[in-house]
Amino acid sequence: MSAALIILAAGKGTRMNSELPKVLHPIGGAPMLHHAMRAGAALDPEHVIVVAGHGADQVRAAALAYDENAEVVLQEEQLGTGHAVDQAREVLKGFDGDIVVLFGDTPFLRPETLERMIATRQTHDVVVLGFEIAELQPRYGRLVMDGDRLVKIVEYKDASEDEQTIRFTNSGLLACDAKTLFEMLSETSNDNASGEYYLTEVAELANRRGLSVTAIACDQAETLGVDSRTDLAAADALFQTKARAELLGDGVTLVAPDTVYLSLDTVIGRDAVIEPNVVFGPGVSVESGATIRAFSHLEGCHVARGAIVGPYARLRPGTELAEDVRIGNFVEVKNATLAEGSKVNHLSYIGDASIGAASNIGAGTITCNYDGVMKHFTHIGERAFIGSNTMLVAPVSIGDEAMTGSGSVITSDVEAGALALARAPQVEKPGMARKLFEMLKAKKARMHRGS
Repeated sequence: MSAALIILAAGKGTRMNSELPKVLHPIGGAPMLHHAMRAGAALDPEHVIVVAGHGADQVRAAALAYDENAEVVLQEEQLGTGHAVDQAREVLKGFDGDIVVLFGDTPFLRPETLERMIATRQTHDVVVLGFEIAELQPRYGRLVMDGDRLVKIVEYKDASEDEQTIRFTNSGLLACDAKTLFEMLSETSNDNASGEYYLTEVAELANRRGLSVTAIACDQAETLGVDSRTDLAAADALFQTKARAELLGDGVTLVAPDTVYLSLDTVIGRDAVIEPNVVFGPGVSVESGATIRAFSHLEGCHVARGAIVGPYARLRPGTELAEDVRIGNFVEVKNATLAEGSKVNHLSYIGDASIGAASNIGAGTITCNYDGVMKHFTHIGERAFIGSNTMLVAPVSIGDEAMTGSGSVITSDVEAGALALARAPQVEKPGMARKLFEMLKAKKARMHRGS
């Protein structure tokens, strides 16, 4: 049976106190919406529909950034979860598979849980996901069960005193075939305390039809929603703890695990070593056996086997490090490829460049890639030696086995095997330093007398 995901992402998130739509606040460097879409991808859905409202253009851009085939529909008025799901009716016209409803602000749902929901759908018409709460709380709707039959879902504020004591509570997630779900949504009513159309009413409507309705349980942590900045910080901490544990289990050495920050898509190979206080932004992959030293920041880059980065290094998007490359302290690399065995050991900026195998870049080297309007490229060949404090004014090419003298400003191509020097001759004026110091001291004395 084919599946369609409907991800509810229309809420403003008033308690976030932010112009940014709630589902776009990041956990592990990625919007919460991406976490939900990633979990849902385990079902290999035929359709992924995101219901947007507040900040719809931003939500649409984020959804398409994760899945270019996602479909975004607009809920102009927030009239409840049932109304939100109903916005997908036209997009799914003619679709005869299962619909699975997710929430864009519930980032920890496990793919295995969704697979269990779909498996349960083979024997039941409607499947709701619930969880047991340890302490009674008024924020959750209650699942009223009769054996394995879900009789109804009741919002806490509409529940009787007995129903409020139920610990099996509603996550909001639901699976049902498309035709039946949309038929029942047409029958929902907003005659309730909030004046909204509840998706939860579907369970009771299904029972009236004589359909088989049930609820399965998951761990409460999977259903954790994010409604405030405090929730967001707690959710990110949970994500980090889980992601670090997975890396440790995969054979990655984290010298001080609690100090390493990971992103949703961080990939690190076995036997890599990650020293303290390293930040992995989005889009980073590190191969087995590489070392990332302390206080480095990586984003949008690839680090190959045996490479060493840092300490205090910054790798920006577009950086590709081949095997056994060395990037040392206070080096920044952006949109550059460094071939096998090349070295940039300290205090340098390499941007919009390629560096050949076994080349050495001296301290203080800068590829001057920006002219104030456009970016330009620097090419350095194999086994080249770039002297300390060299300015490479792009576009420029340095040939294989070429060398630049320290302190040079290179503005023209250097052929293979050549030595390039571009600095003014040293001029020495005997005694001038003493005369200059005397002049300056006298000037300072006059200034003090005048004050």
